Amino acid sequence: MTLLKVQDLRVSFSLYGQKLEAVRGVSFEIGPSESVGIVGESGCGKSAAVQAILRLSPATVQGSVWFSRENLLEKSEKELRKIRGLQIGMVFQDPMSALNPSMTIGDQIAEGLIYHGLATRGEAKKAVVELLREVEISHPEERARQYPHQLSGGMRQRVLIAIAIAANPKLLIADEPTTALDATIQAQILDLLKRKCKNASLLLITHDLSVVDKMCEQTLVFYAGKIVERGPTSEILANPRHPYTQMLLRAVPRLDRPRSEMLETIGGSPPNLLHPPKGCPFAERCPHTMTACEKEPPFFGSAACWRHE
Repeated sequence: MTLLKVQDLRVSFSLYGQKLEAVRGVSFEIGPSESVGIVGESGCGKSAAVQAILRLSPATVQGSVWFSRENLLEKSEKELRKIRGLQIGMVFQDPMSALNPSMTIGDQIAEGLIYHGLATRGEAKKAVVELLREVEISHPEERARQYPHQLSGGMRQRVLIAIAIAANPKLLIADEPTTALDATIQAQILDLLKRKCKNASLLLITHDLSVVDKMCEQTLVFYAGKIVERGPTSEILANPRHPYTQMLLRAVPRLDRPRSEMLETIGGSPPNLLHPPKGCPFAERCPHTMTACEKEPPFFGSAACWRHE
């Protein structure tokens, strides 16, 4: 059974009168209570892809996004508002810009419950306190009356999680939920997300491979708007098959790495998606390039790489 099915998703923006192809034919599925991670460098199309699922950006979107057997890309804005927050919750990347600075924390959490008819104003007030307690914010009654600027970064991220889980959605999308948080707070936020997703599916966007290792059963590796490797997280981390994934892993600091061993870096830059490459998108940075790479590779097993033909 499939909860979310994305087919040939293409997302493009108009930039200086030209077409920028941010996502170029991405397909994947998420089952009930399954956790899937999307990893890759900044600008590889991760956030563009997930925002397109709920049509949260002014991009041109093509393909299909099936959720509970309905194509979200065919829904009107009014119909989507009944799904956002109710069936699909979203934890945004930047809690300071995602929260309304002119509304109290309590009002922002209660807003979705009232809009979707899940609670009266009085009931929502009580639910807000319970939700803040659930996401482990101390003195919830007092915090509910405060504004975003009065909370720390970690607390604001917890508030976003409370908003996202308020209606017990079937799917929770988390876009870089631990960006700009210190290591201790990051671990607490990830533990919280993991506990709250026991009965829901999770789509997690991150650039940190250690995060998907902890959080996700399946992983999709994005590069230049495409998926270049996919599969169980444990298999990808233990035996990466695409050169890009291999180089990403070698660039991660490890405690068991000798001090004398330098961290590797990925030379060069990602391709310009105003003029996307016709062949393998990683070819210009890959140490294993061959003639076949002039053509775009299909998937051979779990990796889109001609070396595995």
